[in-house]
Amino acid sequence: MSVAQDEPVAEPGAEVRTDEPGIEGVAEPEAEAPTDETGHPEFADDTPATAAPPPPPGAGQLDPDNTHWWRSAVFYQIYPRSFSDLDGDGVGDLAGIIDKLGYLELLGVDALWLSPIMRSPMADHGYDVADPRDIDPLFGDVETFDALIAEAHDRDIRVTMDLVPNHTSDQHPWFVAALAGEPDGPERARYIFRDGLGDNGDDPPNNWHSVFGGPAWTRVTEADGSPGQWYLHIFAAEQPDLNWENPEVFADLETTLRFWLDRGVDGFRIDVAHGMAKPADLPDMDLTNTTLLQNDDDDPRFNNYAVHEIHRRIRKVIDEYPGAANVGEIWVDDNERFAEYLRPDELHLGFNFRLAKADFDPAAIRAAIENSLESVLSVGGTPTWTLSNHDVEREVTRYGGDDLTLGVHRARAMLLVEMALPGSVFIYNGAELGLPNVDLPDDALTDPVWERSGHTERGRDGCRVPLPWEGTAPPFGFSTADTTWLPIPDSWAPLTVEAQLEDVHSTLSLYRQAIEMRYEREEFTGDTVEWYDAPPGCLAFRRSQGHLICALNASDAPVPLPPGELLLTSIPLVEGQLPPNSAAWLI
Repeated sequence: MSVAQDEPVAEPGAEVRTDEPGIEGVAEPEAEAPTDETGHPEFADDTPATAAPPPPPGAGQLDPDNTHWWRSAVFYQIYPRSFSDLDGDGVGDLAGIIDKLGYLELLGVDALWLSPIMRSPMADHGYDVADPRDIDPLFGDVETFDALIAEAHDRDIRVTMDLVPNHTSDQHPWFVAALAGEPDGPERARYIFRDGLGDNGDDPPNNWHSVFGGPAWTRVTEADGSPGQWYLHIFAAEQPDLNWENPEVFADLETTLRFWLDRGVDGFRIDVAHGMAKPADLPDMDLTNTTLLQNDDDDPRFNNYAVHEIHRRIRKVIDEYPGAANVGEIWVDDNERFAEYLRPDELHLGFNFRLAKADFDPAAIRAAIENSLESVLSVGGTPTWTLSNHDVEREVTRYGGDDLTLGVHRARAMLLVEMALPGSVFIYNGAELGLPNVDLPDDALTDPVWERSGHTERGRDGCRVPLPWEGTAPPFGFSTADTTWLPIPDSWAPLTVEAQLEDVHSTLSLYRQAIEMRYEREEFTGDTVEWYDAPPGCLAFRRSQGHLICALNASDAPVPLPPGELLLTSIPLVEGQLPPNSAAWLI
């Protein structure tokens, strides 16, 4: 990707960041931010002022006495657009989630994680937030969200939601004010504006690329019509990065945290948790191996030490709500750096994506498990496991390519592997149905990656296709609309929830059995694993305390099982042996 054609020179008067953010944190406010009558911060006139109803009487976290539920929880990620549409517009909504809570209770999950539902122009499907203290009308309203929390809690299911603190929408009142404000004015100090380099400031302040493709800087036109400063957006141009050295930024986030926690939200998934803090001098990045949707540990756009003070301040707020917890999206490979996010006064959990990135190969899988366990050991943290999410190719396709049967067999085997491990598990909606990625037609693609890459990268839509619920033809009960926001393939008829609930051998039935056993059997205890010798192409481990044994056969021939009583297999045994591309639990 080439860097922007237009570009700027950093002048001291335009700097809005401190010179030395330091290892321990972002700049503190020189004076206390003003507070309202509740003691919570109040802000400038251009802050979103949502006239939301007060929290329902008795609203609160599901079980304030249980402050460690997240250490072994099974989270179910709902991509709201694609879960269930009750209002018939072809897009999933909160009412649709409420309608399916009985299904989620039957599945046996402990907590929900809702991808973004806050008010947004939807340039990045909700990750561009225009008002963080309101529900987007596409999904419903605050009252419907209150009902969702109450009904989920009645079924002993917790509700967590996506929090997007790295950036806002370009339609957020703060950014609208910044565009109308002066280059050195307080409105722009909430974001990262810089003068350009080169003649007349025509070059960007540095060579950073957007994660979605193209330059990470966009030049604005000043009020007098002249070419002006540039603003930073690590993602799309519609997602300007916030300046976390400005005390107003955290003050506003604190109000947002309390707004939802007071309504009974049980925690947050923090988007780009390794972002937010930027190096003061904004050095150029190494473009040698730059790829879309990825970063490495030397990438100056991410993982700057000042981010840890932001997490400490977030944790202080969350700790005022016993029973609430947060999990961070952390794309950090170095174990020592990763562990820093899980210190007792920072994040409760951090997403570790090693297992989701590992090939279906025993050595790669074992390395991912060992590395993930090691990454939390030094701080007494809890490991997390996931095989897919809204940003990652579904495991069925990743493991099997065009061979759906092979992919499903391997995905079922890996379910038993991850469910046997200590820590928390995150299931992406549809994984329990064995859904593959969908190769969508070009005119159906909506991911901003598609446009920003010049139609060279297809983006993430293939893993976001709506779920099939019932019937024999699209939209399979997802919606009453004939057309859904992404088309559902005809081939998904055998994969509907209805079809799989009636089949004891289905992938959905396997998920239900595995989750139930994980919760109810005492063998699933112990914070570490012990490895067994295994035949070539296989691996086997035992939970250190409960003595559950998990065996995986990734070879091309059946193998004998380890000694023990058989609990569960991902596919039936072959003459008493574990077949290829399968796994088993024993005690």
